[in-house]
Amino acid sequence: MALLEGEELSVNELQDVTRMGQSRISTHLGLLQEAGLLQSRREGKRTFYKLNQSADSVAEEFIELSIRGAKELPEYGSDQINLKRILARRNEQAQVYFNQVAGRFDRSYGPGRSWQAFGQLLLRILPPLTVADLGSGEGLLSELLALKAKKVIAVDNSERIIEFGANKAKKNGLKNLEFRLGDLENPPIDPHSVDLVILSQALHHAAEPAKAIQSAYKILKPGGHIWILDLLKHNFEKAHELYGDRWLGFPESDMHHWLEAAGFKKIEISVVASEEQPPHFQTILAGGEKS
Repeated sequence: MALLEGEELSVNELQDVTRMGQSRISTHLGLLQEAGLLQSRREGKRTFYKLNQSADSVAEEFIELSIRGAKELPEYGSDQINLKRILARRNEQAQVYFNQVAGRFDRSYGPGRSWQAFGQLLLRILPPLTVADLGSGEGLLSELLALKAKKVIAVDNSERIIEFGANKAKKNGLKNLEFRLGDLENPPIDPHSVDLVILSQALHHAAEPAKAIQSAYKILKPGGHIWILDLLKHNFEKAHELYGDRWLGFPESDMHHWLEAAGFKKIEISVVASEEQPPHFQTILAGGEKS
């Protein structure tokens, strides 16, 4: 009810905000509409809901009480952050177009057509940037970026991995790829010296994710960008033991808050991949620009 206070939202948008099941949301919306608190309209295959503009005095009182009560719930703050993100995404036609393209991609087989091939193409048309790959591991992504980047600085906290990555880069003749020993919260990189910071499946290993994002902001040049690939919040506890993860992914609202608090503008966050097999990990892509 509080989310619909000033907006008209679809079931899918409410699901993206709350991370509740679609059937659960639809059931509650139906009950609220039956009680005269909501009204709906159809647009193609989607149904949009909003507060009942023609509610009688009793219904109006219930609406007011429900919204007042919602603001006292612990989830209210994160829901409002997620609502802001969803509305911003709705207005970005480029994102809508990408979703349509991505939705078509796997529907029919095309010989030689793959995400791997697309990735190789996109890497080669990137401008020559100075890139920091924080939490790089052995440097697979760093190596790919080095094919086009002006310089890539790969940072990891394992001496063994740094040594392995540096030897491999030397063997492959990648003179613009440098490995440095350090951690995400305090990377050994000069302030205002890189164009792009990448944290690819690394943030959930950080002791303080918010501090890692703040450090990324410091090392970026004005106008530089951060891109984070990580897991959406999940409940697969074995990830601590199996993968050494400190965090079981992150809610989108937390990611948005940390980026905003660090000073980033033009923040974008969306789910870009979902695994069909248990435990059904979902990957989020989060980005922002340093003003």
